[in-house]
Amino acid sequence: QVQLVESGGGLVQAGDSLRLSCADSGRTYNPYAMGWFRQAPGKEREFVASISSNGVSKYYRDSVKGRFTISRENAKNTVYLQMNNLKPEDTAVYYCAAGISASQAMRDMKTLLYWGQGTQVTVSS
Repeated sequence: QVQLVESGGGLVQAGDSLRLSCADSGRTYNPYAMGWFRQAPGKEREFVASISSNGVSKYYRDSVKGRFTISRENAKNTVYLQMNNLKPEDTAVYYCAAGISASQAMRDMKTLLYWGQGTQVTVSS
């Protein structure tokens, strides 16, 4: 059973950095591609970044390229989202999810199999 738990959210100012973590506490080995998604109040959930199971392939939405970095540490069953130069428009609940393909995760959220509960990121101007 995959159990994803996000952490690392908080309230920061524009230009600050945060690192989100997503730990799979239900398994000793996570063979899935992983993704980060976010949902702002009144908006639909959107793709942020994804990474393949071996960490080689990474995908980002255009608005976070150059600012966010997704990585994974398979020995710890943990995926990270390093967020630099945060902007008020990055404010959202951030969710991690597990799926079969990192590229599919970018194209279609319905392909994700497991979701975490989310962590709030608030960026003040």
